[in-house]
Amino acid sequence: MTQPALLVLEDGTTLRGTAFGAAGETFGEMVFNTGMTGYQETLTDPSYCRQIVAMTAPHIGNTGVNDEDPESGRVWVSGYVVREPARLASSWRARQDLDAYLKDQGVTGIAVRGTRLLTRRVRERGAMRAAISTTETSPDRLLERVLASAEMTGADLARVVSTPEPYTVRPPETPRYRVVAVDLGIKASTPRNLAARGCEVLVVPATATAQEILAASPDGVFFSNGPGDPAAATYAVDAMRGVLDAGLPVFGICLGSQILALALGLSTYKLRYGHRGVNQPVMDLATGRVYITSHNHGFAAALPGAPGKPLIPNGPGKPLLSPFDTPYGPAQVSHVNLNDGVVEGLRLLERPVFSVQYHPEAAPGPHDAADHFDQFRALLGRVNRAEA
Repeated sequence: MTQPALLVLEDGTTLRGTAFGAAGETFGEMVFNTGMTGYQETLTDPSYCRQIVAMTAPHIGNTGVNDEDPESGRVWVSGYVVREPARLASSWRARQDLDAYLKDQGVTGIAVRGTRLLTRRVRERGAMRAAISTTETSPDRLLERVLASAEMTGADLARVVSTPEPYTVRPPETPRYRVVAVDLGIKASTPRNLAARGCEVLVVPATATAQEILAASPDGVFFSNGPGDPAAATYAVDAMRGVLDAGLPVFGICLGSQILALALGLSTYKLRYGHRGVNQPVMDLATGRVYITSHNHGFAAALPGAPGKPLIPNGPGKPLLSPFDTPYGPAQVSHVNLNDGVVEGLRLLERPVFSVQYHPEAAPGPHDAADHFDQFRALLGRVNRAEA
């Protein structure tokens, strides 16, 4: 017998559907993901902490859940919205179906016919607070509690999802480089990608100081993806500045890219509904190459005097792509999102430092941007040869 469930957004939008996953209630920021596959990686991505994720693909759960694809040790989404859950999990790797997995993880979900309407509402009005409940029948009462719930702006979540203790991921052969990865919400496939390129990766908590990072004698430092408002993670900004002062190669992705922006003296702002999915076109401004990339971020970097203003590589925004001054020398926007002109990458021109606002490990998603790990490895080699 199916159990009814209720989804309420902070603007009063109400959708009724069927319970999916664990019974109960959950609150979070309502966002949508455009990926047609990779739901298991999405569920276990720490960047989705305190978010209710709606999948735009109509059928979710077809391949069940396996033991190989999780990006962390647990499901991080607050709630899950799908149009039609798969009735049968069909894959030789499947160990259980998605509904049972969400029940085991205590994640409340809802199956509704209106995922298209829901996505359009979020696109038009922006990401907003929401709740799913299998126990509350009154939309008005649930709305009151949604309006009393925490907002994402100002939320310091990196320290919530980060590893409590350092750990090491080693390459299959003798390591060539030692990298400290600051875990702001890191996905398991990221240190594996670095290890596959000969790096011994020491993963440290989000609150690690520059002194603690440098004490590990790294050849380079990586700042990971993660959830929450980058402006609230002041400890990570301080650590980034200390690492930049030391002159080490630095590579940041997603939240790590925003942390770099703040360390350089830029500001960040909240996007209307964010980028979440596996099909975002991003241009490398140095080469003109367009990457199809995997994204999950609700905030972005803003250039001085232009908060929230889109950058258009061949249009009115072109002057903004000129180098700008920072305490660490000139920097430049390196990548731009072709859908909306959002800054998608930064690079210091006189130091071995760069970042991108997307997932080069692409789990799930296309592998167009995997060469960014190769670029980081090349920087490590170049700096080490110069010092030898």
